[in-house]
Amino acid sequence: MGKARRLFLAIVLAASLDAPAVAETSPPPIIAPDSERFTLTPAEGGYVRLNKETGALSYCSVKDGVTACRLGAEERAAFEAEIDRLRKENAALKARAEAAPVPPTARPNMAPSEEEFERALSFTERFLRRIMRLFREETSPGGAL
Repeated sequence: MGKARRLFLAIVLAASLDAPAVAETSPPPIIAPDSERFTLTPAEGGYVRLNKETGALSYCSVKDGVTACRLGAEERAAFEAEIDRLRKENAALKARAEAAPVPPTARPNMAPSEEEFERALSFTERFLRRIMRLFREETSPGGAL
């Protein structure tokens, strides 16, 4: 039985040397077509997503049917820096808008002045008089339109 056992171990050892090691080989990346922006590569517990336009990497995992991607450390720092820059720019624009003088033509109640009202009424009256004249000219004597 000792000989059979050694023979069995030799066969198992030879078979394992010919087979590729599972830990050494990584699955091929899921390559997106050229028209798509991202490439996914399987990783432990999820995927690594490569943005082909920016080169940014993020780790994506699927839990309870929901995919969540987290930025890498360096992308997170760049993201936070951009948010900080935009906050400062927003504050500066608000300060500039508050400091700008109010134009003199701006009125708090946007109702038209008496002069503007009379002018609009005059235009409306002229328009209606013209329309009525056109109706009278088109109406045949004693008939309808």
